[in-house]
Amino acid sequence: MARSKLRAREPWVQAALGFALGAVAGCALGATEDPVDRTIAVMTSEDFLKPVMDEARTVGPLGLGTLLGATALTASMSSVVAGVILAAATASVVLSKGSCSVTNAESVGLWVWSGVVGAAGATLSGATLGMAIEYIVTNVGMVGLLIALSVFTVLKPPLHFLFNVIWQQREVCCGLGTAALARERDERERELKEAEQRERVTVKVEQRTQAIEKGVRARERERMASKEEELLQSEKMERERIEREETEMEHRTIQDWIDSVVVKYVDFIAFSGLPMTLIAIVTSVFGMNGYGAHQSVLIVLLCLVVVLSYSMMKVSRFKLWMLAGCMGMLATFVVAMLTLHAEQEVLLANSRLRAVGKNLSRESLTPTMNQKASLEALNTSFFVAKLCQLALGAAVGGPLLRWGAGEAKIIVGAAGLAGTLIAVVEVITPVLGQGGRAGALLGSVGAAGVSVGAAAAMAGAWSSWAGTSGTIFGLMLGALIIGKWHIVNIGLQLPVAYVFAMTNPY
Repeated sequence: MARSKLRAREPWVQAALGFALGAVAGCALGATEDPVDRTIAVMTSEDFLKPVMDEARTVGPLGLGTLLGATALTASMSSVVAGVILAAATASVVLSKGSCSVTNAESVGLWVWSGVVGAAGATLSGATLGMAIEYIVTNVGMVGLLIALSVFTVLKPPLHFLFNVIWQQREVCCGLGTAALARERDERERELKEAEQRERVTVKVEQRTQAIEKGVRARERERMASKEEELLQSEKMERERIEREETEMEHRTIQDWIDSVVVKYVDFIAFSGLPMTLIAIVTSVFGMNGYGAHQSVLIVLLCLVVVLSYSMMKVSRFKLWMLAGCMGMLATFVVAMLTLHAEQEVLLANSRLRAVGKNLSRESLTPTMNQKASLEALNTSFFVAKLCQLALGAAVGGPLLRWGAGEAKIIVGAAGLAGTLIAVVEVITPVLGQGGRAGALLGSVGAAGVSVGAAAAMAGAWSSWAGTSGTIFGLMLGALIIGKWHIVNIGLQLPVAYVFAMTNPY
């Protein structure tokens, strides 16, 4: 639907519209760079870094990297899925109240309410998880974070079952309500038809009486007029019936799509974190037993990632949560490797000093090693979480545009939501704290991801290279200018957003 609209425009119009909408999406992405950078700077300051450094020796560099990476990714995924489910539930409620018709099934009200509720839900859930993580790390330590992550992962499958039961009950209730409304509407239509029939009979009797008085010719004219009137009434009733059936079909189509989205994302939130949590548990246990930086742990970690990824990829019915689980494992593995590398850099620098006669003991190097490892783990985990949030947002925006929700509605609306969320988070930061601020900012990144994903999907939907090039150029230019020319960060984020925007998880 959206593709046909995009193809109908002239090339120069495609280029101009693509550039404008691409620039809007790019500005939304660029606007997240500075707040995220300032949040990372605060989180890696001495006060916030000290609890992580104190626990780095407990779980080791690999355990620290996998634990922080898995926690950040789990929080990011959970907040996005919470937003998507809330948006889907809101759209379902709007549809059940019959506020959309066949001419405005993609009405502003439906998408605005769904988008606002979804973005607010993702932001609030991210802020809640961020504050919980900050509290656990500061007051309990990494072992407490590991226990909390494990308990959260174990509780998600039962909650998944409970949510499915509740959603099915909602469908039954909505179905009963729809049936009652249909019966009421049919009753009203039947009464109207009976009243119209009585009126027509009365008119016919009067007309026939007059025709008898006026003669045969008048009766013939009246008969023809009566037939024309009946034909017009029949055509009117048929048009109303067709419009009503089309409206109901449109509602059913949207509701079926919403149900499909909810089922897939509930599976996603329930099972995608299992592989990441398993890796964090294994490496943390090795670290607590004194093998945090041992080569054998690296081999076990690599084998575990390969075996789990191969097992899920080999399944005949590959699902969205399996893809997310594989990517989450790989991201967690990367965070662990970078954390271990940061610690090894300190040892490498010491070996260079030893070559010139300046030898430092392992004990004197430990604080520096822990600091480097903690800095790298926090920085990389937050960046990976942001990348995950952006990708999942793009996985929503791209299919929405291809489904026919309207390119301007999605791109401009999601970009506006992202900017609003950033402004609100800046205002309520004293209430949220730094952990809550970090989680809430990820919600704004998800909203920006919806806009970027829709722009990326629109770039592929144009019928001319002018439209595609204009969209891509506007997207890149807006992101770089507003993002203060963070070429590396934005250069990594845009391809990831494009790949996820081109997927169809529904």
